[in-house]
Parts: sequence; C-alpha cells; structure tokens
Amino acid sequence: MADYRLMKGNEVIAEAAIRCGCDGYFGYPITPQSEIMETLMDRKPWEETGMVVLQAESEIAAINMVYGGAGCGKKVMTSSSSPGISLKQEGITYIAGAELPCLIVNVVRGGPGLGTIQPAQSDYFQAVKGGGHGDYHLIVLAPASVQEMNDFVGLGFDLAFKYRNPVMILSDGVIGQMMEKVKLSDVKPRWTEAEIRKNNGTWATTGKTADRDYNIITSLELDSSRQEKFNHKLIDKYNIIREKEVRYEMIDCEDAEYIIVAYGSSSRISQKAIQLCRAKGLKVGLLRPITLFPYPTEIIRELADRVKGFLAVEMSAGQMVEDVRLAVNGKVPVEHYGRLGGMIPTPNEVVTAIEEKIINVK
Repeated sequence: MADYRLMKGNEVIAEAAIRCGCDGYFGYPITPQSEIMETLMDRKPWEETGMVVLQAESEIAAINMVYGGAGCGKKVMTSSSSPGISLKQEGITYIAGAELPCLIVNVVRGGPGLGTIQPAQSDYFQAVKGGGHGDYHLIVLAPASVQEMNDFVGLGFDLAFKYRNPVMILSDGVIGQMMEKVKLSDVKPRWTEAEIRKNNGTWATTGKTADRDYNIITSLELDSSRQEKFNHKLIDKYNIIREKEVRYEMIDCEDAEYIIVAYGSSSRISQKAIQLCRAKGLKVGLLRPITLFPYPTEIIRELADRVKGFLAVEMSAGQMVEDVRLAVNGKVPVEHYGRLGGMIPTPNEVVTAIEEKIINVK
C-alpha cells in the first residue's frame, strides 16, 4: 500500500534517506535546513536500520566524514545551507577528485556572507560551475516540489554510484520549509558488507584479505602527466553524463512564442505566470531544468530556432541566465528577472517582466 504523508520538504529528505538504505548522515545545523538532521534524530534510524546519524563539530568535519564513508563504498550524505556548503567545498572537491559517490543537499538561503535565512537561488554558480578548486562537476538535481525532494534522494544515490561522482540536490528555503502531500518511497534495505564488496569492491576500501587486494583512496597525484590523464578521464565521464542524464520539463511550449526558463521554486511561480500570460493571449511556455548539471542546453538551442525570446526567472542577480544565453547563442533576446536577498517573485511580477523585457508590451 502506498504511504502518503503531509510533510515538509526538509523532513521528507530525512525520511527518504532512511527508506533508500542510506548508511550514514553527517551534518551540522543551519537554517533553513536544520529539520533534516532534527528529523533524523527524532526518527532514530540507528534502531531501525543501523544508519549512523551524527552532528559533527563543524561543516568541515561533516564533509570529511562523508569522504571517509564514501571511500568504504557506503551510501552517505550531508546537508547544509549556503555558507555551510561553502565550508564543505574543499572536501567536496577531494571527493570528486577521488571519484567517490555521495549525496549533498543544499537548501539555499540569501547571501552573500551570512546574509538572510530566507530562500534564494544564488548558489547556482557554486553548484554547477564547481564551487571548489580544480576541473570537476557535481551532478545537480533541482527539485520543484516536496515530492521531488523525496524522489531525488534515491535518484541522487543511484546517479552517484553509477558515475562514482558526488550528487547535489539544490533546493531552497521555500521547498525545504513548505508542506505538501508526498508519496514516500518504498523501503530498501541497506547493503550488506558482502553486497558492498560485490558491487563496489573494485574501488572501495573494503580491506585486504586472501581473496581481495586493498584499495587506496586519494585525490593526490604528484606526477603532472598522470594528473592530466586523470583530468581527461573526468572530462570523458562528464561528457557521458551530459549525453545520458539531462532531465527537464516543458509546459505549454508546443506553440509558444516566448519561453520562461526557471528551476526549483521559481518554476512553480513561473508556471502560474504562464497561465496568466495565456489568459491575456500571450503565447508563453515554461522550460524547467531538472538537472542543472548536466544542463538542457540542446533543447534550449532547439527552442531558440522557433521562438522570439527567453526570460530566465531566478531568485538571484542572474546566474542561470548565463547558461541560457550560451545555449541560445545570440539567436533571440535573453533577459533576466530576479528578486534578491530572500525576496520571492510573484506570478504577476513575472508576467510584467516578460511583457516589458521580452515582448515589449508598454
């Protein structure tokens, strides 16, 4: 029987982690994502599945605990919000450089600096361009509902292990704090040690025995030629991800003359905005990127051949709009509309923006 609940986005991240067989969560509290760890502590999964839940002494400690667990072939995760994710960047790039799977959740708040505890989308560059040092990418999933907060936990782990790469769920304070009905995932048991050795034994540190050798987990390579070869290996992997893992949603784009591009909570607002536009006789559609890396560049490029313009709607000063412009490549106008510092745009504001910036209705 399906299990339906009324839950907060943050709460459902915790529940989904338990249900998908997560081995360990290592985190540190910061608004507006603290309910993830609080829910895990309240649920006490260590009594149910043996899952470890630990509040580390800092964000830096938490991500390095994830590094250690991932190196053992375990399903491990962390969560934080904007400045906390910044503190984790060194560990994240180490994990990417060691080609280890893990799940990272960022419930974005306004910045820069400590900023505000209100929602924003101003961590886009940090998430998709590599917030740490070196040539690396995270796979980035952008949920637009509490249901997708649930679904993307399992999907995130699947992609992380498929490509041996960190995956980030890039949410925000709107989706993290709001409550919706959600269908919870079916329960999957945690992997046994034998299953980990069978599935991940070629790379994970499962120990040296008579029937298997040891593995060394590191991102250090002092030989420049070998490091270059490894970087090319990563580039090849990222290109495969770009080819096979692009996800997006299109709404009312079949006959659209103008396209709004928005992700996460901004896409929810923009969905109402296109309804208001249609009621006014304006043929406006919505493209919602679900994966921010890999980005739906090709579909935007195809749309640019038949529409008159694009409006990127973000709760930021304009970050994703750069990727829209790169995809459009000057074929038609691309403009940006955003609210900043924790302010949330209204559907009517989006309608006004597309009329004035793209359609030029005065």
